[in-house]
Amino acid sequence: MKKITLVAGLALILVVPAVSVATPSPDRADKRAAKSECNMFRGHSGITREAFLTKYQSFKACVQARARDEAREEQSAHSNAARDCREERGTTPEERQEFNENYGKNANDRNAFGKCVSSKAKAKEHEADAEDQQEATEFKNAAKECDALRDDHPDDFATQFGTKKNAFGKCVSTKARENHEENEGATPPAA
Repeated sequence: MKKITLVAGLALILVVPAVSVATPSPDRADKRAAKSECNMFRGHSGITREAFLTKYQSFKACVQARARDEAREEQSAHSNAARDCREERGTTPEERQEFNENYGKNANDRNAFGKCVSSKAKAKEHEADAEDQQEATEFKNAAKECDALRDDHPDDFATQFGTKKNAFGKCVSTKARENHEENEGATPPAA
């Protein structure tokens, strides 16, 4: 009985650190990027700031949430990039030689895998940043639409979203989702 308890305790000790590694913690770069994103979301007009506060309650709350998202995006970009590079590297000597020639930058091309992961991860991070910027634009546009609806047609606004304190936030959330779905449905421009 004591041996089983001891083995179970040791297994638990080994599992706990593995679980804690799964969730990345934001670093300074993540927090700096999060502040930039929160500034984008907050905007400059009173309407976008009102919508920002209904969504995040404070600038600090926004930075914390966005920093966690940035850390997850970075971790995802690196793990996906490593997987992509492993696939691209191939298994035959000819495929590996071509891979090394494409990505290797030193005398013996031994750094090819690292260069591949780095370049693909940066591309994926830039793509995620562009999506964040698009989301901020949709959010600000939704806030402007809701303000116009609230000012021009207060009865329609109250019917659709209510008269409580959170009505403006409901409107912005709904309109932002609609704008996002419209933009997702649109065909991307040709490269």
